[in-house]
Amino acid sequence: MLKRIPVADLRVGMFLHELGGAWLDHPFWRSSFKIEDAQTLQKIRASHIAEAWIDTDKGLDVARGVGVTEAQAAAEVELDLQQSAAEPAAAQRATTEEEVAAAAAICARAVAEVGKLFEEARMGKAIQPETLMPVANQIAASVERNPGVLSALLRLRQQDSYTYMHSVSVGALMVGLGRQLGHESDVLTELGLAGLLHDIGKVGIELELLNKKGRLTDQEFARLRNHAPLGHRLLVKGHASDVALEVARHHHERADGSGYPDQIAGEAISTSARMAAVCDVYDATTSNRPYKDAWPPAYSLRKMAEWSHSQYDTRIFHAFVRTVGIYPIGTLVRLKSGYLGVVIDQHDTALLTPRVKLFYNIAKGHRLSPQIVDLADRTDEIESHEDPNAWGITDLHALWSGFDRPLF
Repeated sequence: MLKRIPVADLRVGMFLHELGGAWLDHPFWRSSFKIEDAQTLQKIRASHIAEAWIDTDKGLDVARGVGVTEAQAAAEVELDLQQSAAEPAAAQRATTEEEVAAAAAICARAVAEVGKLFEEARMGKAIQPETLMPVANQIAASVERNPGVLSALLRLRQQDSYTYMHSVSVGALMVGLGRQLGHESDVLTELGLAGLLHDIGKVGIELELLNKKGRLTDQEFARLRNHAPLGHRLLVKGHASDVALEVARHHHERADGSGYPDQIAGEAISTSARMAAVCDVYDATTSNRPYKDAWPPAYSLRKMAEWSHSQYDTRIFHAFVRTVGIYPIGTLVRLKSGYLGVVIDQHDTALLTPRVKLFYNIAKGHRLSPQIVDLADRTDEIESHEDPNAWGITDLHALWSGFDRPLF
């Protein structure tokens, strides 16, 4: 039986099923293990994660907390996501097929420009945030046409320029989320620019640490966390906007006060930083890292929904779900009719019935000629989201985007 409890209630002998937050917010290589000693227990408490799931079948129980099965927990998350999508999403103006080429060109330019600014900052050159404004405008224009394509394309990336591409993706997600929340175009560009600059403090972190493949030590994790205040200081010198300053310093703060660097909570965190917190975690968890494989986008959303009541602003998280969709572009789905397909587009008013490209017959165990279907126009429906690795599918990105190799 799984039980969600405050971290303060953890004891030696309990089996930790999962910490209540993203792996990038704590220094543990694994989040599922038995707590064998007081040193490990203290390390968990020092991570500032507020909640944890324990498995009472594998370790000690505690009187407090509500027990649920994994199936019950998953059902509660699905219900929460469907409630998130109860309101319509902001309308898109172009299909994925129409936007993908333009978005790819914008991605390439944005990654190059962000990479140039980061490298110059790493060499000690003063940051000039306004040099990224043309890129921010182009990102905003692409997101206005189709909010999902650009950030989905950035998952077709190699690890060696992760920081730059992550920054571009967060910029695009910030624009899409701001659009969903009803902000005007000038504010959207400002949010996009803040996303591009949110990790600028990583120029002060040694590359060996940023690219380390193994688990970080406590000391290394503390050094990595310093990128938030360092980025804020660099942007103050560069006369960046208040929005960019807030996002750089506070994108790792959490609603329950468990974040860093200032451990502020709730409304004390600016709206833009609360938006960045959601965008940052979503992109980080859906990206391959030297020390962690990417989560499929639909799975990442569901994990974030589990944490949302303590980690994120609920209104903002629900708006984010409407921005990327219950099944984001590039998600592998299983239909009740017995086919596998990849999501290629969302519907503004029906996020549970996206456009899907079918390519695999499960019963016959073979590939089909890809066929695009609109689930809003047929009786078929999605049964589940799937892990491509479990099916041995290595060309999912190519199936929806048309690109058969990493773009960046």
